[in-house]
Amino acid sequence: MKSIDEHIQKDQSEIESAKAEGNFPKVRHLTEELKELEEYKEHHPEDKHDPNALELFCDANPDEPECLVYDD
Repeated sequence: MKSIDEHIQKDQSEIESAKAEGNFPKVRHLTEELKELEEYKEHHPEDKHDPNALELFCDANPDEPECLVYDD
Protein backbone atom coordinates (compact mmCIF):
# COMPACT_ATOMS: atom_id res chain seq x y z
CA MET A 1 0.00 0.00 0.00
CA LYS A 2 1.10 3.53 -0.59
CA SER A 3 -0.60 5.01 2.47
CA ILE A 4 -2.13 3.96 5.74
CA ASP A 5 -5.54 5.21 4.54
CA GLU A 6 -5.41 2.88 1.53
CA HIS A 7 -4.48 -0.03 3.78
CA ILE A 8 -7.38 0.74 6.14
CA GLN A 9 -9.84 0.90 3.21
CA LYS A 10 -8.49 -2.38 1.80
CA ASP A 11 -8.84 -4.15 5.15
CA GLN A 12 -12.40 -2.86 5.58
CA SER A 13 -13.46 -4.16 2.17
CA GLU A 14 -11.69 -7.49 2.75
CA ILE A 15 -13.47 -7.87 6.10
CA GLU A 16 -16.83 -7.47 4.37
CA SER A 17 -15.84 -10.03 1.71
CA ALA A 18 -14.62 -12.51 4.32
CA LYS A 19 -17.85 -12.09 6.32
CA ALA A 20 -19.88 -12.80 3.18
CA GLU A 21 -17.82 -15.95 2.56
CA GLY A 22 -18.13 -17.06 6.19
CA ASN A 23 -14.34 -17.00 6.62
CA PHE A 24 -14.33 -15.98 10.28
CA PRO A 25 -10.63 -16.64 11.00
CA LYS A 26 -9.77 -14.16 8.23
CA VAL A 27 -12.32 -11.67 9.62
CA ARG A 28 -10.69 -11.95 13.06
CA HIS A 29 -7.18 -11.47 11.64
CA LEU A 30 -8.17 -8.48 9.50
CA THR A 31 -10.14 -6.89 12.33
CA GLU A 32 -7.10 -7.10 14.59
CA GLU A 33 -4.86 -5.64 11.87
CA LEU A 34 -7.37 -2.85 11.23
CA LYS A 35 -7.42 -1.99 14.95
CA GLU A 36 -3.60 -1.76 15.00
CA LEU A 37 -3.58 0.45 11.89
CA GLU A 38 -6.21 2.79 13.33
CA GLU A 39 -4.29 3.05 16.62
CA TYR A 40 -1.07 3.81 14.74
CA LYS A 41 -2.84 6.48 12.70
CA GLU A 42 -4.27 8.00 15.89
CA HIS A 43 -0.81 8.10 17.52
CA HIS A 44 0.90 9.48 14.37
CA PRO A 45 -1.60 11.77 12.60
CA GLU A 46 1.13 13.47 10.55
CA ASP A 47 2.52 10.18 9.23
CA LYS A 48 0.74 8.93 6.09
CA HIS A 49 2.97 5.99 5.08
CA ASP A 50 1.77 2.40 5.44
CA PRO A 51 3.54 1.04 8.53
CA ASN A 52 5.07 -2.43 8.52
CA ALA A 53 4.44 -5.07 11.17
CA LEU A 54 7.44 -4.02 13.29
CA GLU A 55 6.31 -0.38 13.34
CA LEU A 56 2.83 -1.44 14.47
CA PHE A 57 4.29 -3.72 17.14
CA CYS A 58 6.66 -1.05 18.46
CA ASP A 59 3.93 1.56 18.50
CA ALA A 60 1.92 -0.70 20.81
CA ASN A 61 4.95 -2.01 22.78
CA PRO A 62 7.66 0.67 22.88
CA ASP A 63 9.58 -0.92 25.78
CA GLU A 64 10.13 -4.27 24.09
CA PRO A 65 13.80 -5.07 23.28
CA GLU A 66 13.10 -5.11 19.54
CA CYS A 67 11.88 -1.51 19.75
CA LEU A 68 14.56 0.12 21.84
CA VAL A 69 16.90 2.52 20.08
CA TYR A 70 20.35 3.19 21.47
CA ASP A 71 22.53 6.19 20.73
CA ASP A 72 26.23 5.39 20.45
